[in-house]
Amino acid sequence: MTDSAAHFDIDMSEGTLKLVPHGDWRARFLGSLDDALRDFADDSVGRDLVIDMSGVDRLDTVGAMMLQRTMHSCTNRGAASKFTGASEAHSALLAQVENHLQPCHVEPAHGNPFVAVVERLGRGVVDAYYAALEVMSFIGLTLATAIRVLSNPTKMRWTSTVYHMEEAGMNAIPIVGLMSFLIGAVVAFMGAKILRMFNADIFTVELVGISVLREFGVLLSAILIAGRSGSAFTAQIGSMKIREEIDAMRVLGLDPMEVLVLPRVIALVVMLPVLAFFAAMLGILGGGLVAWLAMEISPALFISRFQETMVIEHFLAGLIKAPFFAFVIAVVGCFQGMEVEGSAESLGQRTTLSVVQSLFLVILIDAFFAMFYLEIDF
Repeated sequence: MTDSAAHFDIDMSEGTLKLVPHGDWRARFLGSLDDALRDFADDSVGRDLVIDMSGVDRLDTVGAMMLQRTMHSCTNRGAASKFTGASEAHSALLAQVENHLQPCHVEPAHGNPFVAVVERLGRGVVDAYYAALEVMSFIGLTLATAIRVLSNPTKMRWTSTVYHMEEAGMNAIPIVGLMSFLIGAVVAFMGAKILRMFNADIFTVELVGISVLREFGVLLSAILIAGRSGSAFTAQIGSMKIREEIDAMRVLGLDPMEVLVLPRVIALVVMLPVLAFFAAMLGILGGGLVAWLAMEISPALFISRFQETMVIEHFLAGLIKAPFFAFVIAVVGCFQGMEVEGSAESLGQRTTLSVVQSLFLVILIDAFFAMFYLEIDF
């Protein structure tokens, strides 16, 4: 049968409004008729309508929906309104779609903006609660996997671990070093302006040493790693999730926690203390350079004063925090990667969440350590 394009005629010769469709009323032929049928329905609201189906060659659900919609839109549904000339199959299809013409219910907007804000805040708190539970569950699964693998080192993916140590750690040294050097210089310069007002220029050494060793070195390293490596973990694992490579691993009998998550976590836990140490040294170097150029504190004097006033506790206070920061960043990055659904939009959202949650947890842990150190006078 040769398909003929769908069209319709309007017949009012017998005093009754009659719509006479012709041709092939299937979805592929109806795109250009939708506006015309809607205009016809708008012009014929409240009138009895007869739709003569004798000229319809083929009909699918789209065509039947359009004809039923036209019937219900423009007719008063009196006794004179009806379909005529339809074959048995066409009549059955028209009857089947008639019960599905109701538009989707649209929830009205809340009138009170205060209630809307409170409701949104409540939903956010509930979502944060369940997200925290999921992250804690993933942390427990990661620790259980680590204990199982470390108790049997033959299961350890050493090649993957070393690769991620280089990718997430060694390759980050230039940016971490540069930023730490600049931060140390800024701290020294800002401190110099204030301390010079009290003729206490020499205390710039203590200011730079304590701030860089205890806080800025490790914290800046963690922030940069969260934005650089944590997001990369999410993107890498999320891309594998979209391409169903993780499902293929499970089919092959491989545990994604052992293959994908654990090497990244161990690599970051090992390398972030190294980065923190390197950042602290360069931060002190930047502060010493500014003290020499802006305050005429010679390098020999700076080093001598640094050795006299700085104790090992300041260095350890910063370095102890690094493994905790690294563990949180790696776990959150891998967790968000595992939560990616099958779309690029989901990958982008999870990557953003990875960075935001990692930074939030890093700052939270840093605040906890600050209070803890204060209580134990460390």
